[in-house]
Amino acid sequence: MYVGLDLGTSSLKAIVIDDKQNVVATATAEIAVSRPHPGWSEQDPADWLSAAEAALSALSSQTDLTAVTGIGLSGHMHGATILSADDAVLRPCILWNDTRSHAEAAELDADPAFRDISGNIVFPGFTAPKLVWVARNEAEIFAKVAKVLLPKDYLRLWLTGEAVSEMSDAAGTSWLDTGAREWSDTLLAKTGLDRSAMPALVEGSETSGALRKNIADRFGLPAGTPVAGGAGDNAAAAIGMGVISPGQAFVSLGTSGVLFAANDSYRPDAATAVHTFCHAIPDTWHQMGVILAATDALNWYGRFVGSDAASLTAELGALEAPGKAVFLPYLGGERTPLNNAAIRGAFVGLEHATDRVAGTRAVLEGVTFALRDCRDALAATGTRLDRLTAVGGGARSEYWLTAIATALDCPVEVPASAELGAAFGAARLGMMVATGEDRSVATPPEISATIAPDPSMRAAFDDGMERYRKARTAIGELT
Repeated sequence: MYVGLDLGTSSLKAIVIDDKQNVVATATAEIAVSRPHPGWSEQDPADWLSAAEAALSALSSQTDLTAVTGIGLSGHMHGATILSADDAVLRPCILWNDTRSHAEAAELDADPAFRDISGNIVFPGFTAPKLVWVARNEAEIFAKVAKVLLPKDYLRLWLTGEAVSEMSDAAGTSWLDTGAREWSDTLLAKTGLDRSAMPALVEGSETSGALRKNIADRFGLPAGTPVAGGAGDNAAAAIGMGVISPGQAFVSLGTSGVLFAANDSYRPDAATAVHTFCHAIPDTWHQMGVILAATDALNWYGRFVGSDAASLTAELGALEAPGKAVFLPYLGGERTPLNNAAIRGAFVGLEHATDRVAGTRAVLEGVTFALRDCRDALAATGTRLDRLTAVGGGARSEYWLTAIATALDCPVEVPASAELGAAFGAARLGMMVATGEDRSVATPPEISATIAPDPSMRAAFDDGMERYRKARTAIGELT
């Protein structure tokens, strides 16, 4: 059997699969986010360990973990977990959706070396500018920095005692030479660091360490169980859905929104604001268009009108043409294609006839149009999308998936199993290190439904996209 641990922003999910990749057990433990100042987003790494303990205890109550032979890890990317020489946490982890370092990110991005070597814009949410912010604002902490770990890699340190990361997560730091798949001494030096502050690197499907005996004994796991390098959350989800070859892609409707496409070569184009990262398996890369609020936008609207997301989407019938109300989902800035931490969301075109249902449709359409922006950015790099697999909480809305299929003019497939996300992908990576099997483990899922674009609505969604772009331009001038 194989364990996958996925450290999400709001919870840690654990899963056990057997040799046939059937799900044997699952568990979830909640994690809180702290927002002490506007634009800040932090977590206490001790809470991750508590969540992992709770999840592993829950797994051990459901199944016999002595048969586990491999463990894989996944986690939210870009977080700056700063450790001293004795591995003590020096401050709360600065998370991926924290924008305090927007000025530092802009300064680094103005240096051509960062785009040339990392293949990406230096976004405010990436790790490197966060360390520059710490150096400028918390100098006494920066002086003690001995190691900087990404969130899931702090879990690895707890599990194995090893400070190790892997290519897909490291690519989101702005310190990786993404084409060469190694740390860049040049980029590290530009942020006042060197390789001694970085974890060792392995591929996601390689062994990163062995489970420590004291952890193994606590949860009934075999001591010495190999722990895979694992992956950043989106690369892990891609492994879970078998998105590993050109033309394969998925759309993730989680807290954030992602349009993810696999590539067999390194094709960076930072100017598009597309993320070009290493995949979790060797000699493979991927590209992502990323928006910062997907279901987060729907949940915000739900709080605004006093309802929950499921109730709001249940009120919708068949797909309708976009209405006059336009929603811009920039609640905390935006990445692809804007690279703008200051822009904020808006409703435009409200009228007396705009009721709660019309508002719900506008929110879903706004996120859909933001994903279409991502599709266009991916296309500018030469990346093609033959079809999309839907994942995340928002994928439960058929209305939303039909809107996405129509707006992006691409069929959207709905997996038969809900257990195909990052935790499942992490477990598959654990299976790879335990068995020595290659990417053939990452097969596509069984599909329960395929949602085709609605040709009768194509022109209406094209018109809606044009209104969205005009609104985006107008709002952008206010920031």
